[in-house]
Amino acid sequence: MYAVIKTGGKQYRVAEGEKIKIEQIAADVGQEITIDQVLAVGDGGGQILIGEPLVSGATVVAKVVSHGKHDKVRIFKMRRRKHYQKRQGHRQGYTELEIGAIRAGN
Repeated sequence: MYAVIKTGGKQYRVAEGEKIKIEQIAADVGQEITIDQVLAVGDGGGQILIGEPLVSGATVVAKVVSHGKHDKVRIFKMRRRKHYQKRQGHRQGYTELEIGAIRAGN
């Protein structure tokens, strides 16, 4: 069974037992969270429930494994012939989840 969830402005296709990295959320390590923004649920055999926009009653239960930061993204801006250069870096935070149960709802 799999589901398409929405969190942090992005959509993820998840299955039970999978580990995913999502945008950082305020939850403690080891805590179980429930994601109720489920866009679609499928059983892998061709049967799929598609929400309008969400599947009513469907939830995904996940456990917070860790928090961390992605690799550094380097930003370099330059204007030619103007003696302008700007260097900047950014490390986006993430939360790693382990997907537990997918409940299809109605």
